Amino acid sequence: MTWFEALILGLLQGLTEFLPVSSSGHLELGGAVFGLQNPDAFFTFNIMVHGATFLSVVVVFWKDIRELIANLFRFRWNAETRFVILLLVSAIPVGLVGLLFEEKIEMLFEGRIVLVGLMLLVTALLLFLTRFAPKNNKDLSLKSALLIGLAQTVAVMPGISRSGATISTALYLGIERSKAIRFSFLMVLIPIFGANFLKILKMSENTGPAAIDTLPLIIGTLAAFLAGLAACRWMLSIVRKGNIAWFSLYCLIIGIIAIMTGIL
Repeated sequence: MTWFEALILGLLQGLTEFLPVSSSGHLELGGAVFGLQNPDAFFTFNIMVHGATFLSVVVVFWKDIRELIANLFRFRWNAETRFVILLLVSAIPVGLVGLLFEEKIEMLFEGRIVLVGLMLLVTALLLFLTRFAPKNNKDLSLKSALLIGLAQTVAVMPGISRSGATISTALYLGIERSKAIRFSFLMVLIPIFGANFLKILKMSENTGPAAIDTLPLIIGTLAAFLAGLAACRWMLSIVRKGNIAWFSLYCLIIGIIAIMTGIL
């Protein structure tokens, strides 16, 4: 992997992790375009760029995270404590699927370009249908947290956007927009941290980090972090203004291109 390929892939990961266009799908497409043939090196790169986007969410929502943790250790039941419980509930489905079907999920990330394209079309449909979401201002509940968590579980498929699936589901349930995006972005911290932790353990059990030059790894990680900061803040503005459905056109176009490329 060259430094330029790492830069492009890092930017793709950072931007698409929070925009509703599927980061996993774009990384798969990017790897196919560059013809990256070393799966172990790409595995290491994935860990680093996902860790970078994890940090970007922490930076953007630092005040929220600090307040949630502080309230949790006060051992008092209040709105913030309830919010933490809902975040944990939302992580249950994806945690179970990740633990029980880890190897089968990893098989989906093996250059299956047609699958990525098809799932991007699903993402496009999910985003487009938000135009018809109810205008209610409901609060989050255990039921809605679980349903949003199930949507996040479906997004393990390469090509289905995690943020697109979770925010769309929250909007379909009538959750107020600012609450929907805050919950969607904070709930992603748990599975990203958990998945990366398991990947690091798996990597250490084998032969250690795959051979990949330090410079591309640093450039890709830094690019993912900075792009993640920008995309996270931009996405906050987009959802508040109600423009999320416009991304359906982008996913539709990229999905069709991916399918045609995979077939031909």
